[in-house]
Amino acid sequence: MTGHPSTRLDDTVHQRVRLGILTILATAGRADFTYLRDNLEVTDGNLGRHLEVLYQAGYVEIEKTFEGRRPRTWVSITRAGRRALKDHILALRQMIDEVPGG
Repeated sequence: MTGHPSTRLDDTVHQRVRLGILTILATAGRADFTYLRDNLEVTDGNLGRHLEVLYQAGYVEIEKTFEGRRPRTWVSITRAGRRALKDHILALRQMIDEVPGG
């Protein structure tokens, strides 16, 4: 790999909420909308928009179900999402390693 590690950061992943979503999903496998919203401290609309961006990039799958009469939205990370997160974290680690005292 050539160039500065920052050139390998994925703009889709790098945003704080999207990075948080992918990190939670990489650990948990899947999570429901409410869990993500509450843990990331965002509004429904804000989370929905970030999930749409990740879905369009192929990084998450979204499944809408019903529990009784209540809708429930489940989100899971895809193989491409895991890879993007892994590559992003690798680039961040390389950047940290370049900083004296990092």
